Amino acid sequence: MIAQRTLAVAAAVLMIGAFALATLGPPGVPLGHVLFLLAPTVVNWVSAHLPSWAWMNLVMPVMLRPAWLLPAAFGIVAAGASMTLASRPQTHRSRQQRR
Repeated sequence: MIAQRTLAVAAAVLMIGAFALATLGPPGVPLGHVLFLLAPTVVNWVSAHLPSWAWMNLVMPVMLRPAWLLPAAFGIVAAGASMTLASRPQTHRSRQQRR
């Protein structure tokens, strides 16, 4: 029950963040640009420490997507996980004491 609520709150925060990025920021600003504005050394550090194939094939396509897309995707995943946990039948444990 705690995990379900935590995932629901995380989904709400991520979706609100994605909505804020989409409406308040410039339209279509790439994620790489936003990350570079927030922490330029992090982008350089990641590019220096990842293999070139991982940087070019995994990270760069994500960096070119709109900034709101990543938190929205994680929010949808968290919402789905929360709904899955909520739909499971709950087990009721006996509160009887052992003698």
